[in-house]
Amino acid sequence: MPTISPNKPYRVGRSRTGLGLFATKPIKKGTRIIRYFGPLLDSRKKKDDEVENKYLFELTNRWTIDGSIRENIARYINHSCRPNAESDVKPRKRKVFIRAIKNIDPGEEINYDYGTDYFKAYLKPIGCKCASCEKKRKKKRAEARAERARLKAKQERKAARKAEKLAKERAKARAKAKKTSSKANGKAKRFNGYRAVA
Repeated sequence: MPTISPNKPYRVGRSRTGLGLFATKPIKKGTRIIRYFGPLLDSRKKKDDEVENKYLFELTNRWTIDGSIRENIARYINHSCRPNAESDVKPRKRKVFIRAIKNIDPGEEINYDYGTDYFKAYLKPIGCKCASCEKKRKKKRAEARAERARLKAKQERKAARKAEKLAKERAKARAKAKKTSSKANGKAKRFNGYRAVA
């Protein structure tokens, strides 16, 4: 891992997606945090155009920064759909700076939005793991669990009502059968008594 000067306001550390860049001092909104740098690639040159890695930062249609070199500490900054920093691209100077768009507290991970193309190519297939997306997934899972519980409770209430209705119908049928049976027994006794007298 590259060495970082102690007076820099960041450090490389473990994050939920691997390695990340974390603030070691308070960083105020609008502050340039770090420069994203590396060899410049010219898309007009075949050998440059064939370079493929996850650390390519496109400046213009022609120029791209290959940020895969170890000295480029900015490559450790992870993507977030709700970032606390952004890329400040200077195409004419062929430079990129990462700038804070919110106040960043010590210990907080520095992140920025990688953009639509990168997101579609690398993040969407595996699912974005930024805190914002994790929170959304957690909320959706909780809502799905609550919906399943609601449907289960509804089915249980329906089954209980059905069982109660069935029990009432059975009780009515038994009462009716008992009434019919006692009437039949009374008639039979009267008839038997009548015949005996005759």
